[in-house]
Amino acid sequence: MISHPTADELLAATIGFIEKITPDLKDRDVFLARVAVNALATVRRELTEGAAADTKATEGLRTLLDAEGDFATLNDKLCADIQDGRFDGDDTALLRHLRDAAIDQVKIDQPNYSGLKTATRSS
Repeated sequence: MISHPTADELLAATIGFIEKITPDLKDRDVFLARVAVNALATVRRELTEGAAADTKATEGLRTLLDAEGDFATLNDKLCADIQDGRFDGDDTALLRHLRDAAIDQVKIDQPNYSGLKTATRSS
């Protein structure tokens, strides 16, 4: 099996290439290059941090629901339980799980989001 370049190395090289040529671009192409870099950086973070965030969210759901299953099944159950009124809107465990899952997702999707620093400081 070929081990190099890795997906992370390919993404880093592509991001670097786009960033290198961006100053030579004009108008809308500069914007599109930035969009491409942001998209590739998100994919890169998803590859490096996504599995851990998914595992953490799944474990959180298992604890919260006292049930077994994969993330999608447990998340569907949580949504149904909320919709059916099985959780109080002030349920501390529910709010903690939702907050932690949202923070982990924002770390991947928008790590420079201004509220992320505040949210992680108070967690």
